[in-house]
Amino acid sequence: MANNVTNRFHESLTRNALRSYLAEFMSTFFFVLVVVGSGMSARKLMPDATLNPTTLVVVAIANAFALSSVLYTAWDISGGHVNPAVTFAMAIGGHVSVPTALFYWVAQLIASVMACLVLKVIVVGMHVPTYTIAEEMTGFGASVLEGLLTFVLVYTIYAARDPRRGPLSATGTLVIGLMAGANVLAAGPFSGGSMNPACAFGSAAIGGSFRNQAVYWVGPLLGAAVAGLLYDNVVFPITTTSDQIRVGSDGIAV
Repeated sequence: MANNVTNRFHESLTRNALRSYLAEFMSTFFFVLVVVGSGMSARKLMPDATLNPTTLVVVAIANAFALSSVLYTAWDISGGHVNPAVTFAMAIGGHVSVPTALFYWVAQLIASVMACLVLKVIVVGMHVPTYTIAEEMTGFGASVLEGLLTFVLVYTIYAARDPRRGPLSATGTLVIGLMAGANVLAAGPFSGGSMNPACAFGSAAIGGSFRNQAVYWVGPLLGAAVAGLLYDNVVFPITTTSDQIRVGSDGIAV
Protein backbone atom coordinates (compact mmCIF):
# COMPACT_ATOMS: atom_id res chain seq x y z
CA MET A 1 0.00 0.00 0.00
CA ALA A 2 2.76 2.41 1.02
CA ASN A 3 4.76 1.54 -2.10
CA ASN A 4 1.72 2.15 -4.28
CA VAL A 5 1.22 5.62 -2.78
CA THR A 6 4.91 6.39 -3.18
CA ASN A 7 4.88 5.31 -6.82
CA ARG A 8 1.85 7.46 -7.56
CA PHE A 9 3.53 10.43 -5.93
CA HIS A 10 6.70 9.92 -8.00
CA GLU A 11 4.60 9.64 -11.16
CA SER A 12 3.17 13.06 -10.30
CA LEU A 13 6.67 14.57 -10.36
CA THR A 14 7.86 13.41 -13.76
CA ARG A 15 8.78 15.83 -16.53
CA ASN A 16 5.49 15.26 -18.34
CA ALA A 17 3.56 15.80 -15.11
CA LEU A 18 5.35 19.10 -14.51
CA ARG A 19 4.50 20.16 -18.07
CA SER A 20 0.87 19.38 -17.30
CA TYR A 21 0.89 21.55 -14.18
CA LEU A 22 2.41 24.42 -16.15
CA ALA A 23 -0.22 24.00 -18.87
CA GLU A 24 -2.98 24.05 -16.24
CA PHE A 25 -1.48 27.17 -14.67
CA MET A 26 -1.27 29.01 -17.97
CA SER A 27 -4.69 27.98 -19.26
CA THR A 28 -6.41 28.79 -15.96
CA PHE A 29 -4.58 32.12 -15.72
CA PHE A 30 -5.73 33.25 -19.16
CA PHE A 31 -9.26 31.95 -18.62
CA VAL A 32 -9.73 33.81 -15.33
CA LEU A 33 -8.05 36.91 -16.73
CA VAL A 34 -10.54 37.07 -19.59
CA VAL A 35 -13.65 36.12 -17.59
CA VAL A 36 -13.08 38.44 -14.63
CA GLY A 37 -11.66 41.10 -16.93
CA SER A 38 -14.81 41.01 -19.06
CA GLY A 39 -16.86 41.81 -15.96
CA MET A 40 -14.61 44.75 -15.18
CA SER A 41 -14.81 45.97 -18.78
CA ALA A 42 -18.60 45.84 -18.67
CA ARG A 43 -18.64 47.89 -15.48
CA LYS A 44 -16.30 50.43 -17.03
CA LEU A 45 -18.54 50.96 -20.04
CA MET A 46 -21.84 50.65 -18.16
CA PRO A 47 -21.86 52.05 -14.61
CA ASP A 48 -25.22 50.38 -13.99
CA ALA A 49 -23.83 47.05 -15.16
CA THR A 50 -25.70 45.04 -12.54
CA LEU A 51 -29.01 46.13 -14.04
CA ASN A 52 -27.98 46.02 -17.69
CA PRO A 53 -28.61 42.70 -19.47
CA THR A 54 -25.83 43.52 -21.93
CA THR A 55 -23.34 42.79 -19.17
CA LEU A 56 -24.63 39.25 -18.87
CA VAL A 57 -24.21 38.69 -22.60
CA VAL A 58 -20.66 40.09 -22.54
CA VAL A 59 -19.59 37.81 -19.69
CA ALA A 60 -21.26 34.78 -21.28
CA ILE A 61 -19.48 35.35 -24.59
CA ALA A 62 -16.18 35.84 -22.76
CA ASN A 63 -16.70 32.54 -20.91
CA ALA A 64 -17.49 30.70 -24.13
CA PHE A 65 -14.60 32.06 -26.18
CA ALA A 66 -12.03 31.89 -23.39
CA LEU A 67 -12.86 28.34 -22.32
CA SER A 68 -12.89 27.07 -25.90
CA SER A 69 -9.52 28.65 -26.61
CA VAL A 70 -7.66 27.52 -23.48
CA LEU A 71 -9.04 24.00 -23.79
CA TYR A 72 -7.77 23.79 -27.35
CA THR A 73 -4.27 24.86 -26.29
CA ALA A 74 -4.00 22.65 -23.19
CA TRP A 75 -5.97 19.54 -24.14
CA ASP A 76 -3.07 17.43 -25.42
CA ILE A 77 -0.78 18.42 -22.56
CA SER A 78 -2.80 18.40 -19.34
CA GLY A 79 -6.25 17.39 -20.49
CA GLY A 80 -7.37 21.00 -20.27
CA HIS A 81 -9.18 20.83 -16.93
CA VAL A 82 -8.95 24.57 -16.10
CA ASN A 83 -11.35 23.86 -13.26
CA PRO A 84 -10.93 22.11 -9.90
CA ALA A 85 -14.39 20.57 -10.33
CA VAL A 86 -13.30 18.86 -13.56
CA THR A 87 -10.11 17.63 -11.87
CA PHE A 88 -12.17 16.32 -8.94
CA ALA A 89 -14.43 14.36 -11.29
CA MET A 90 -11.41 12.94 -13.11
CA ALA A 91 -9.86 11.86 -9.80
CA ILE A 92 -13.09 10.27 -8.57
CA GLY A 93 -13.37 8.36 -11.84
CA GLY A 94 -9.76 7.18 -11.72
CA HIS A 95 -8.62 9.14 -14.79
CA VAL A 96 -5.94 10.96 -12.78
CA SER A 97 -4.25 10.02 -9.52
CA VAL A 98 -5.02 11.85 -6.29
CA PRO A 99 -1.50 13.40 -6.02
CA THR A 100 -1.75 14.66 -9.59
CA ALA A 101 -5.20 16.08 -8.90
CA LEU A 102 -3.87 17.94 -5.85
CA PHE A 103 -1.05 19.46 -7.91
CA TYR A 104 -3.61 20.45 -10.54
CA TRP A 105 -5.66 22.19 -7.85
CA VAL A 106 -2.63 24.09 -6.60
CA ALA A 107 -1.75 25.24 -10.13
CA GLN A 108 -5.34 26.27 -10.86
CA LEU A 109 -5.86 28.19 -7.62
CA ILE A 110 -2.54 30.02 -7.81
CA ALA A 111 -3.20 30.91 -11.45
CA SER A 112 -6.63 32.31 -10.60
CA VAL A 113 -5.28 34.44 -7.76
CA MET A 114 -2.44 35.70 -9.95
CA ALA A 115 -4.82 36.61 -12.79
CA CYS A 116 -7.09 38.59 -10.46
CA LEU A 117 -4.07 40.24 -8.85
CA VAL A 118 -2.83 41.36 -12.27
CA LEU A 119 -6.24 42.88 -13.00
CA LYS A 120 -6.26 44.68 -9.67
CA VAL A 121 -2.78 46.11 -10.23
CA ILE A 122 -3.16 47.25 -13.83
CA VAL A 123 -6.74 48.51 -13.62
CA VAL A 124 -6.38 51.27 -11.05
CA GLY A 125 -9.49 52.47 -9.27
CA MET A 126 -11.68 49.44 -9.97
CA HIS A 127 -12.54 46.57 -7.67
CA VAL A 128 -12.16 42.98 -8.81
CA PRO A 129 -15.74 41.65 -9.01
CA THR A 130 -16.65 38.62 -6.93
CA TYR A 131 -19.36 36.03 -7.45
CA THR A 132 -22.47 36.73 -5.40
CA ILE A 133 -25.92 35.20 -5.09
CA ALA A 134 -29.14 37.12 -5.64
CA GLU A 135 -31.36 38.16 -2.76
CA GLU A 136 -34.01 35.77 -4.04
CA MET A 137 -31.62 32.83 -3.66
CA THR A 138 -30.60 30.96 -0.53
CA GLY A 139 -27.13 29.55 -0.11
CA PHE A 140 -28.49 26.04 -0.53
CA GLY A 141 -30.45 26.97 -3.65
CA ALA A 142 -27.44 28.69 -5.20
CA SER A 143 -25.25 25.68 -4.44
CA VAL A 144 -27.77 23.36 -6.09
CA LEU A 145 -27.94 25.66 -9.12
CA GLU A 146 -24.15 25.80 -9.45
CA GLY A 147 -24.05 22.03 -9.06
CA LEU A 148 -26.56 21.52 -11.87
CA LEU A 149 -24.71 23.90 -14.17
CA THR A 150 -21.40 22.18 -13.47
CA PHE A 151 -23.03 18.79 -14.02
CA VAL A 152 -24.09 19.84 -17.52
CA LEU A 153 -20.69 21.36 -18.28
CA VAL A 154 -18.66 18.38 -17.07
CA TYR A 155 -20.96 15.92 -18.81
CA THR A 156 -20.32 17.84 -22.03
CA ILE A 157 -16.57 17.71 -21.38
CA TYR A 158 -16.69 13.93 -20.88
CA ALA A 159 -18.62 13.48 -24.10
CA ALA A 160 -16.24 15.72 -26.04
CA ARG A 161 -13.08 14.04 -24.72
CA ASP A 162 -14.28 10.45 -25.13
CA PRO A 163 -11.77 8.76 -27.49
CA ARG A 164 -14.54 6.47 -28.75
CA ARG A 165 -15.98 9.52 -30.49
CA GLY A 166 -12.69 10.15 -32.27
CA PRO A 167 -9.89 12.65 -31.60
CA LEU A 168 -10.86 15.96 -30.08
CA SER A 169 -11.30 18.69 -32.66
CA ALA A 170 -11.80 22.44 -32.49
CA THR A 171 -15.53 21.73 -32.73
CA GLY A 172 -15.37 19.73 -29.50
CA THR A 173 -13.75 22.53 -27.53
CA LEU A 174 -16.19 25.02 -29.07
CA VAL A 175 -19.14 22.91 -27.91
CA ILE A 176 -17.77 22.94 -24.36
CA GLY A 177 -17.30 26.70 -24.48
CA LEU A 178 -20.80 27.24 -25.82
CA MET A 179 -22.24 25.18 -22.97
CA ALA A 180 -20.34 27.31 -20.45
CA GLY A 181 -21.66 30.48 -22.07
CA ALA A 182 -25.21 29.15 -22.10
CA ASN A 183 -24.95 28.32 -18.40
CA VAL A 184 -23.83 31.86 -17.62
CA LEU A 185 -26.81 33.25 -19.52
CA ALA A 186 -29.13 30.95 -17.56
CA ALA A 187 -27.78 31.56 -14.06
CA GLY A 188 -25.68 34.71 -14.12
CA PRO A 189 -28.24 36.93 -12.35
CA PHE A 190 -28.92 34.30 -9.67
CA SER A 191 -25.61 32.70 -8.65
CA GLY A 192 -23.12 34.26 -11.04
CA GLY A 193 -22.73 31.12 -13.14
CA SER A 194 -19.22 30.36 -11.90
CA MET A 195 -19.08 26.56 -12.32
CA ASN A 196 -15.39 26.94 -11.45
CA PRO A 197 -14.18 26.99 -7.83
CA ALA A 198 -10.78 28.40 -8.88
CA CYS A 199 -12.35 31.38 -10.62
CA ALA A 200 -14.57 32.09 -7.61
CA PHE A 201 -11.66 31.65 -5.18
CA GLY A 202 -9.26 33.93 -7.05
CA SER A 203 -11.75 36.78 -7.39
CA ALA A 204 -12.76 36.41 -3.73
CA ALA A 205 -9.14 36.38 -2.52
CA ILE A 206 -8.25 39.58 -4.39
CA GLY A 207 -11.68 41.17 -4.10
CA GLY A 208 -11.57 40.73 -0.34
CA SER A 209 -14.87 38.91 0.19
CA PHE A 210 -15.29 35.19 0.80
CA ARG A 211 -19.00 35.45 1.51
CA ASN A 212 -20.92 32.38 0.29
CA GLN A 213 -17.67 30.91 -1.03
CA ALA A 214 -18.86 27.41 -0.07
CA VAL A 215 -21.59 27.74 -2.70
CA TYR A 216 -18.96 27.76 -5.43
CA TRP A 217 -17.16 24.70 -4.10
CA VAL A 218 -19.74 22.26 -2.73
CA GLY A 219 -22.20 22.46 -5.61
CA PRO A 220 -19.68 22.32 -8.48
CA LEU A 221 -17.60 19.52 -6.94
CA LEU A 222 -20.63 17.32 -6.34
CA GLY A 223 -22.17 18.11 -9.71
CA ALA A 224 -18.94 17.34 -11.53
CA ALA A 225 -18.42 14.05 -9.68
CA VAL A 226 -21.96 12.86 -10.44
CA ALA A 227 -21.59 13.81 -14.11
CA GLY A 228 -18.33 11.90 -14.48
CA LEU A 229 -19.57 8.78 -12.69
CA LEU A 230 -22.84 8.80 -14.61
CA TYR A 231 -21.11 9.07 -17.98
CA ASP A 232 -18.43 6.47 -17.25
CA ASN A 233 -20.60 3.88 -15.53
CA VAL A 234 -24.17 4.27 -16.77
CA VAL A 235 -24.58 6.20 -20.01
CA PHE A 236 -21.46 5.19 -21.93
CA PRO A 237 -19.54 2.58 -19.92
CA ILE A 238 -16.56 0.61 -21.14
CA THR A 239 -17.13 -3.00 -20.11
CA THR A 240 -14.57 -4.82 -22.23
CA THR A 241 -11.92 -3.93 -24.77
CA SER A 242 -14.17 -5.09 -27.56
CA ASP A 243 -16.79 -2.55 -26.54
CA GLN A 244 -14.56 0.36 -27.46
CA ILE A 245 -15.68 2.19 -30.57
CA ARG A 246 -13.19 2.43 -33.41
CA VAL A 247 -13.50 5.51 -35.56
CA GLY A 248 -12.48 5.27 -39.17
CA SER A 249 -10.85 7.96 -41.26
CA ASP A 250 -14.25 9.08 -42.45
CA GLY A 251 -15.36 9.73 -38.88
CA ILE A 252 -17.98 6.95 -38.89
CA ALA A 253 -17.99 4.50 -36.00
CA VAL A 254 -17.35 0.95 -37.13
